[in-house]
Amino acid sequence: MKNYVGIDIAKEQFDVCLLTIEGKQFEAQFENKKSGINKFHRWLKKHAAPDAHLALEATGVYGEQLAETMHARAYEVSVINPARIKAYGNSQMRRTKTDRLDATLIADYCRTQEPALWSPLAPEIKELRALVRHFEDLKQERQRGRNRLATQSVSNLVYKQLQAQIRLLDKQIDEVKKAMKKHIKQYPDLKQDSDLLKSIPGISDITAAVLLAELGDIRRFDNVREVVAFLGLNPRQHQSGKMNKTRGISRMGRKSLRAALYMPAIVAKQHNPLLKQWAEGLEKRHLKGKQIIVAVMRKLIHLAYGIIKSGKAFIPNYGKQMPIAA
Repeated sequence: MKNYVGIDIAKEQFDVCLLTIEGKQFEAQFENKKSGINKFHRWLKKHAAPDAHLALEATGVYGEQLAETMHARAYEVSVINPARIKAYGNSQMRRTKTDRLDATLIADYCRTQEPALWSPLAPEIKELRALVRHFEDLKQERQRGRNRLATQSVSNLVYKQLQAQIRLLDKQIDEVKKAMKKHIKQYPDLKQDSDLLKSIPGISDITAAVLLAELGDIRRFDNVREVVAFLGLNPRQHQSGKMNKTRGISRMGRKSLRAALYMPAIVAKQHNPLLKQWAEGLEKRHLKGKQIIVAVMRKLIHLAYGIIKSGKAFIPNYGKQMPIAA
């Protein structure tokens, strides 16, 4: 028996709900900063919950300090995909949404589902993730500038300033790209995993960096199905009565991570000897373009997982008779 704590994170504060072993429920709100986290810690001890299992949604930077601090204080911490909490709320026929009710829902999810425990990222992975996400932000900003430039036909001043902004972004993107490569080279384990990933036709320096940053140590997953589900590339099932259909993919993972695999899948479909042959088999079965690309994305993850787990680089002629099943 444990105590369970659900935490709903916001930028300025976080709401908590404690479900005790005795069946009692306590609620509170704290400021989302160091002093507030310390008050939360004292509040937990006051309510005799030093062995509590804490759960919060993966909300990016807003929950990082809280998760890392409480993990360092020997609490069990789970960081949960928000889509899982939403699905759980729907299964409970939940209709009302407030921060406190969200905290209660997360606590109940933690109590009934016993989610996997979370560990902080290694410092070198955390730094790489910061670089990768900044790289993505800069590329998006540059694309917005290019889109505006393409539609600008009136003001000469606006046109010149947009061009200057794009040149600056080009320079910054190049700087971050070089910083990522330099960072990976500084850490032997990161460099080894990056080299293994890049041995797969279709995986570039950037794609390898994104996978290493967003997946962390891929060996932490028990099997490749967990990795595929983490990325949101697993099939989404729709079942009602006797009807049981597959409707696309779950999309429960980070969107930018799937986006980072899209172009590599197109390249692999054309130039990876195993995946090219396999994709041709899917075409003969009348699968459509996007279906094939998604299937190739999944196979790239299968290859990445197997190669890093084994520590052996990609061998083009190994396992040529790859099964066609998606």
